Amino acid sequence: MEEKVKLSMLCQIYGKMLTKKQYEIINDYCNNDLSLSEIAENNGITRQAVRDIIMKGEKKLFELEEKLAFMKKTMNQEKQIQAILTELSKIEDTSSDKKIAKILEHVSKELSCLA
Repeated sequence: MEEKVKLSMLCQIYGKMLTKKQYEIINDYCNNDLSLSEIAENNGITRQAVRDIIMKGEKKLFELEEKLAFMKKTMNQEKQIQAILTELSKIEDTSSDKKIAKILEHVSKELSCLA
């Protein structure tokens, strides 16, 4: 997974644990796709200060993920849900019982909402 995408996901999960300034700058960098120079200009600080804020915030986000592993657990759950949906689809394709097909369709919809 690309580092910027990973950082963006961690920011969504743990962003409230950062300072307001760290969150805003990391959000601009990852989600608004602003350059360090653009962020520096918008905040009236140097490009190096922006880089330092991003690095400190990034370190904190990765430390939180290492300890709490919410992103890892979420990604694993999504993989499991997709595997279950694939298996349900196979059963649905081979079953001729309409009642079973309806139940499988309902379960598939519910699981899709979780993914």
